[in-house]
Amino acid sequence: MKVRPLGDKILIKRAAAQDKTDSGIYLPESAKDRPREGRIIALGDGQLNKETGEYMPFSVKKGDHVLFSSYGGTEIKIDGEELMILSEDDILGIVD
Repeated sequence: MKVRPLGDKILIKRAAAQDKTDSGIYLPESAKDRPREGRIIALGDGQLNKETGEYMPFSVKKGDHVLFSSYGGTEIKIDGEELMILSEDDILGIVD
C-alpha cells in the first residue's frame, strides 16, 4: 500500500529504539524510550499560501534524518511497518 501525505504533512519512519545503554546494559522492552527521530519517506504538496494560491516549499526533503516533538503527529501502521504523519511544524531540526 502506498500513502501520499496531503498539504503540509510529512510521512516519517521512526528510528529503532535503543536496545542497550552506552555502558552496555541491555534494556527490557518496557524501559525503551520511543525515539523522537526518524527519516522522511514522503512529503505532501506544502502549505498553501492563501494570498497567491501557490504551495510554499518545505524546508526539509525526502531522505532527511529529522528530530520531531514527542507528542506531535499521528502513528499509523502500513504493511506491518510503523510510520508517523507529522506537520512540518512538528519537526524540530535536521540531523547531519
